[in-house]
Amino acid sequence: MEVRITEKENVISVAMVGRLDTAVSQEVAGKMQPVLDEAQKTIILDCKELSYISSSGLRIFLTVRKAAAAKGGKVIVRDINNEIRQVFMMTGFLNLFEIQES
Repeated sequence: MEVRITEKENVISVAMVGRLDTAVSQEVAGKMQPVLDEAQKTIILDCKELSYISSSGLRIFLTVRKAAAAKGGKVIVRDINNEIRQVFMMTGFLNLFEIQES
């Protein structure tokens, strides 16, 4: 699992590559700390290259959303594949996040 974080002006983009499963979720959560620290900005979770997400991965998304809500930021989930869209639909995440396609 690779996480690439870039920042431009008031937008933080987090590109996730691979499988966000239980085995890597702790490591990914640690990498997300700088994003949580700057959660007053717009955060784009770019899922174009994310192939799978587990409940542990969903928890990371919720943590980002909670931090952004507390600091007045915004979270956009971009380019989810059909499998992840199904998971978001079943868990109610489609209603929690702004979903965009590029």
